[in-house]
Amino acid sequence: MAHIIDGKAISLQIKDELKEKAERLRQEGREITLAVIQVGNDPASCVYVRNKKRGCEYIGIRSLSYELPEETTQQELLDLVGQLNQKKDVNGILVQLPLPDHIDEDTVIRAIAPEKDVDGFHPQSVGALSIGQPGFVSCTPAGVIQLLKRSGIEIAGKECVVLGRSNIVGKPMALLLLRENATVTIAHSKTRNLKEVTGRADILITAIGRPKMITREYVKEGAVVIDVGINRDQNGKLCGDVDFQDVEPVCSAITPVPGGVGPMTIAMLLGNCLESVHLQPM
Repeated sequence: MAHIIDGKAISLQIKDELKEKAERLRQEGREITLAVIQVGNDPASCVYVRNKKRGCEYIGIRSLSYELPEETTQQELLDLVGQLNQKKDVNGILVQLPLPDHIDEDTVIRAIAPEKDVDGFHPQSVGALSIGQPGFVSCTPAGVIQLLKRSGIEIAGKECVVLGRSNIVGKPMALLLLRENATVTIAHSKTRNLKEVTGRADILITAIGRPKMITREYVKEGAVVIDVGINRDQNGKLCGDVDFQDVEPVCSAITPVPGGVGPMTIAMLLGNCLESVHLQPM
């Protein structure tokens, strides 16, 4: 039987550690504030934003909420980001994605001050990661690394395959695995002989957004499978990129959906908020 990696339990462990850290900072006179901006009422975004607010409350940091209507213009959003960049009592700025179609996400991400980019999406943050410099790391890939480490899974020397090449998950995931001394392959929609490529992986990380695409034919016996996908199956039930029932019997460890990677993303975001203190002047 595969070990089921419990993201809820591990994320709670991390949040408890962050709670102590936040209290120490408060005793030093440092109050941490995260500003969360949401444009429109995308149902999934509403859930994420609510969970982020709860996370802030749990570890003891202040959150400011800006819930803007769908018709908010790009300039209005950029003006708000600019105001928050200037506020010394705001440590982190998070613009919830996706944004409405009339707003260019890349422009908005670039407008956030790099020292307040707690999502780790700004080009400066990504560049720092690529050359091994300090900076904010994209929260979901950082959460995957913590899941592996805190589950006692060795990364160094392992053959890792990342399925997906997005700027938010796939690319930073590969860079973080390289930092941990893994041998890394990135596979994607144009990869030939995909089952052969994924079948070499000691650690397989999927982030492709296709419900239950990964079956046991893609997985090496005894591999570790980390499912970053969040999808809905034909019955509207939440599921990952991995067919859990089919793959679980052949792997050594696997994350469920929900309850695997998802909770870790918020824990890493909160960790970035606390790290922001060290990047900003008193």
